[in-house]
Amino acid sequence: MDRRKFLTQSALATAGLAASTHLLANPLEDRISEFGFQAYTVRDVIYKDMAGTLKKLRKAGYDYMEGFDFGNGKLLRKPISEAKEIIEKSKIELRSLHVMTGAAAPKMKGTMINEWQMAVDQAAELGAKYIVCAYLMDFERKSIDQYKELSELFVKCGEVAQKSGIQFCYHNHEFEFMELDGQIPMDIILANTDSFNVKLELDIYWARYAEVNPIKFFNENRGRIPLWHVKDLSLDEGNPMTEVGNGIIDWKQIFRHQNDSGMQSFFVEQDRNFTTDSVSSLKSSIEYLKKMNY
Repeated sequence: MDRRKFLTQSALATAGLAASTHLLANPLEDRISEFGFQAYTVRDVIYKDMAGTLKKLRKAGYDYMEGFDFGNGKLLRKPISEAKEIIEKSKIELRSLHVMTGAAAPKMKGTMINEWQMAVDQAAELGAKYIVCAYLMDFERKSIDQYKELSELFVKCGEVAQKSGIQFCYHNHEFEFMELDGQIPMDIILANTDSFNVKLELDIYWARYAEVNPIKFFNENRGRIPLWHVKDLSLDEGNPMTEVGNGIIDWKQIFRHQNDSGMQSFFVEQDRNFTTDSVSSLKSSIEYLKKMNY
């Protein structure tokens, strides 16, 4: 067993012990009543047949979604009005949208650094409640000073979004929890932003991959994590992501702490490593989550 596997298993055991009293006092009374997915999971098919893909996922039991590839007046390569019509017909609610800072494409409109108001207005038109910074490119996060500058940008974007009734959030990967210049980038983000304008979308897989205990993180940032990304962690070589229920994360335990987190919505996501295909992956995950209610 290598170091990462050992630490992963140890962290899970520690989380269980630390939370055992809380769990006994708080059974899973708040059952999961709505299910969301991140459209990036099905990027291989949703571009080709957006209506058909959403129909399949609605039939599988998904109620809402999080979009990606949003900018330049388009969502998933379709004009906003066209995308909105397809989504509304599917009976799936568009609850959140992923955006990029725009540093990698400075001429692109509707990013965090170029015509941000346009992005906010179009998110509101689509009915989104959240708009989320999805990812930082390598060149954007080479130093702690860059994270401090980004934190200022997050606050500014959050202030603008709030005026339209939309909550700005930041989505993590593993690198925010890895030491840089002697500090932890996530600590810098949290310390240099306010909890009103900047909240978090915790990707639980990436947190666990970085050997962070999500329950401890919830308790340290109570009410500041309204969104989750839900995908499982495998103990196979490299700790790849896998369908919910196929890995080692104790999801019943995690969901018992949704109130500590302040969770309002969660999105099942799997970037890659499907057992069969992307749509089947989302179906498998929701089937497990539905069974977890009983």
